[in-house]
Amino acid sequence: MTKLANLILENGTIFSGINVGIEGEIVGEIVFNTAITGYQEILTDPSYLGQIIVFTYPHIGNVGTNTQDEESKKIHANGIIMRSISKIDSNFRSTKNILQYIKKNKIIAISDIDTRKLTHIIRNNGSQYGCIQSGKYINIRYAFKKIKKYKKKSKEKKIKYLTTKKIKIWNNKNYFSKKKTFHVVVYNFGVKKSILKILDKMGCKITLVSYNINIKKIISLNPSGILLSNGPGDPRSYIVAIKNVKKLLNFSIPIFGICLGHQILALSLGSKIIKMKFGHHGSNHPVQNILTKRVFITSQNHNFTIDPKTIKKNMSVTHISLFDKTIQGISLKNHLSFSFQGHPESNPGTHDIKKLFNKFIKNMKYKEKKCQKEKI
Repeated sequence: MTKLANLILENGTIFSGINVGIEGEIVGEIVFNTAITGYQEILTDPSYLGQIIVFTYPHIGNVGTNTQDEESKKIHANGIIMRSISKIDSNFRSTKNILQYIKKNKIIAISDIDTRKLTHIIRNNGSQYGCIQSGKYINIRYAFKKIKKYKKKSKEKKIKYLTTKKIKIWNNKNYFSKKKTFHVVVYNFGVKKSILKILDKMGCKITLVSYNINIKKIISLNPSGILLSNGPGDPRSYIVAIKNVKKLLNFSIPIFGICLGHQILALSLGSKIIKMKFGHHGSNHPVQNILTKRVFITSQNHNFTIDPKTIKKNMSVTHISLFDKTIQGISLKNHLSFSFQGHPESNPGTHDIKKLFNKFIKNMKYKEKKCQKEKI
């Protein structure tokens, strides 16, 4: 029997649809994603913790799901909104259809609503908090109370659910690089598997550490480079990480920041972060290299950006968005460190900007050669 579900927005708009997840209710910030493919990679991206994803592509689930395409062990998004969901899957790698996958992950989801209208509301009015209710949990008056209460809650504790609690060596079960040339310490704010796999294939030994690890422990690990990973929430709430990165810049260790890590690097340098009207979420975002004028199509997932008025003298802006001119990349003038706002691992998305990992490797090579010369 078909069960009904409602989506209630904080501005008073109500959508009626069909429940395709577990029965219940959930509140979160609603963000729309414009990607045409890669719905499983999007669902398992830890950066979506606390958010409700709207897929603008009208038909989701036709290739099913599998374990290879997961970016983490589970769906981290609070809920899912779709125009239509495929009850059948057709792909040789599929092990579960999308309906089974959503229910296994105990996610509340709604389909058969006008996602085009919903997206227009977010674009025109900015980010919206909302509540999905299904089955016996449908109570519109109560939904508005839940939304109001949720907005007041502190979101600083999100990272505690994702970060590495202890120092951990990461191993790729499906691939092992024969020679590990570099040792990369990854600040795990909610890192995607694809990032780790790329570093592994490029000959990096990977050590995952907590977002609030003591800086002395970082130095004792003797890293060739440090990666500041992607993750959820407001970067300004990562106070300990910002202070530690600021201290790390006093050493000659190359740093590479991705998405949230990009924003944390900027904050550690004294720049300010501002919230965007509705963020960037999708795999079709054009970004331009300011120096070469080359354009890259990139995968994006963020609600915050660097305030261009607060760029410091020791920073260079390397990339900008061609959608809204927001800052997409920065580089330090006096240090082997840089960052990128989008997702260079590109899962899902094109692989245009994947070469940034080569730059990180190049910086680590330069640093180690310099150290060898100094020893001589």
